Amino acid sequence: MTPTVPTVPATALPSTAGLPAPPEAPPTSPTPLPEPSPDVPSPVPDPMQPSPFPLRVSLAPQGSRPARIDGAWWPHSRDLTAELPALVALLDVYWDRITRVTVNPAHWPVVPRKVQVAGHVVKVGWFAQEQDPHQLMLLSYRTGRWDLLVIPPGTPSDTAARLMAAAVDPRCSSAGTALMDEAAARHPDDRAAEAGETVWESEGGRGLPPGAGPMTSRATGQ
Repeated sequence: MTPTVPTVPATALPSTAGLPAPPEAPPTSPTPLPEPSPDVPSPVPDPMQPSPFPLRVSLAPQGSRPARIDGAWWPHSRDLTAELPALVALLDVYWDRITRVTVNPAHWPVVPRKVQVAGHVVKVGWFAQEQDPHQLMLLSYRTGRWDLLVIPPGTPSDTAARLMAAAVDPRCSSAGTALMDEAAARHPDDRAAEAGETVWESEGGRGLPPGAGPMTSRATGQ
């Protein structure tokens, strides 16, 4: 036997005929955001975020390391805190985790004691005499040491390209400053890339970073 479904008479349903239409809601406008207070400092860049600038680096192929340097780095500025995280993050992949970086303070106005890289902290030190002013030294607890030629940020792109290629040439036997001098001798116009650095040093830029203490021994990974 098929069950029957009860039906509701149409007259039982409430009718809206003759009733006024409901009032329309007044249009709403987005709540304006408060203006930033001039006393509130700008947010500090997150060191865990990637750099907005492309990383410019050339590395010697594994198994064919040059005698004196392992590649070249062309930073966008002389700000180690801003420039090092992207470089170290890349080298962590190629050369194992980098634990320490050292520079010569001649071309770096401020040398931080450490920089934050994705996943770990890298210690930063300096040598005023022992280290070539145009080189960056990187150390790993487990793997060893690497040296990169540092190309001045204001170097013309064609000059930087020649230096990057020379730095990874297996026949290269020159250190950073010598390599820069050799390139300038072959291309005299390249010396203009160092003009700004020379003026900066003559005006007092060269010297020890503020608050830094001298290092008397060669850096190690410890």
